[in-house]
Amino acid sequence: MEKSAEKRRIVLVPVAAQGHVTPMMQLGKALQSKGFSITVAQGHLKQISSSSQHFPGFHFVTLPESLPQSESKTLGAIEFMKKLNKTSEASFKECISKLLLQQGSDIACIIYDKLMYFCEAAAKEFNIPSIIFSSCSATNQVCCCVLSKLNAEKFLIDMEDPEMQDEVLEGLHPLRYKDLPTSGFGPLEPLLEMCREVVNKRTASAIIINTASCLESLTLSWMQQELGIPVYPLGPLHITASFPGPSLLEEDRSCVEWLNKQKPRSVIYIGLGSLSQMETMEMLEMAWGLSNSNQPFLWVIRAGSILGSDGIESLPDEISKMVSERGYIVKWAPQIEVLAHPAVGGFWSHCGWNSTLESIAEGVPMICRPFQGEQKLNAMYIESVWKIGIQLEGEVERGAVERAVKRLIVDEEGACMRERAFGLKEKLKASVRSGGSSYNALDELAKYLKTG
Repeated sequence: MEKSAEKRRIVLVPVAAQGHVTPMMQLGKALQSKGFSITVAQGHLKQISSSSQHFPGFHFVTLPESLPQSESKTLGAIEFMKKLNKTSEASFKECISKLLLQQGSDIACIIYDKLMYFCEAAAKEFNIPSIIFSSCSATNQVCCCVLSKLNAEKFLIDMEDPEMQDEVLEGLHPLRYKDLPTSGFGPLEPLLEMCREVVNKRTASAIIINTASCLESLTLSWMQQELGIPVYPLGPLHITASFPGPSLLEEDRSCVEWLNKQKPRSVIYIGLGSLSQMETMEMLEMAWGLSNSNQPFLWVIRAGSILGSDGIESLPDEISKMVSERGYIVKWAPQIEVLAHPAVGGFWSHCGWNSTLESIAEGVPMICRPFQGEQKLNAMYIESVWKIGIQLEGEVERGAVERAVKRLIVDEEGACMRERAFGLKEKLKASVRSGGSSYNALDELAKYLKTG
């Protein structure tokens, strides 16, 4: 490898949330393996650099806090991100200016999370190439493109018509208008504004997506045509980088010992992400349904996931009793290792994109319980496109939970889903091996960065 290429530095700018940090750091590992030096510009992510043993050779710089993280609760996610982008532009320019002074003109590229579009101003000012990184699916990115062109008022009126709801988006079968990820983000107009910012490529010369061609070939082709810049599908990044990524929460590995004592493919693993919240009554119905299914279960209940409760310590006695008989609860689990365990037969998930990829990569079928936005889109793909899962819709009720678990773990229907999931697993593995689509995309990206 050329000596100059080894010194070339990539600046990564992640969003301070588990679902965004994990794939961005995996991308850093993948690019490091291609001879690049990695600098991570972090805002509220000091816990990542503090676990620096996972990132030998990475350099961490801290961006001054332009907006307290606590404001995200007051403002809501969309308004918080819009305000963060307005207030962070100057401090990021200063950060890049310092890096250029310290290390010479050694920055090959700034790769920023699509929600951190303030980075583009610094890239333009210092004439540094920039690339957008999307931690969600290509289909979600395509939905952003569609939403960015909509008029909020007209769309809301159109959506009152059931025929319009079921209309398939042109060239994007099976995506329907009602599948566009608009729920859970508050008023529609600010969301559409955000979509316009996110799909505005500005001076960015490419986009990287944590997906694989075998999962989303149609939407990837549509994107390539729509954006007019190279699209690099490098996923699943946890396999491409051979790295599970950092956890912002402490993992409880005792669950692996518990899994070792269970029968093959008998356990339903319940992991609902790092942000979702549920009512106590919903948890009770889940616990009853899981218990009545007569299947062992491993359940992640993190602090803050039950509204008005501190998590495991304050679980109702009723739940604790049922769990002690058939299940095991942890505050956080090493998810990729759990999904790869032979005892796990199904995954009850919120359908975040990282969890979706991790489940498919281990050939594990899913019970889908999405909470908002892109999670609902991923759940639709899991159930209707890839046919490797079932959706649990409406209110959580013990009878429905029991039936869903049995369908997935015990019935013939679940065995067929498992077979299809295993087929997708093999395709994903092939995509990251030498000559595969994701392997080739990483090679092409590395060449592009070295010659850019």
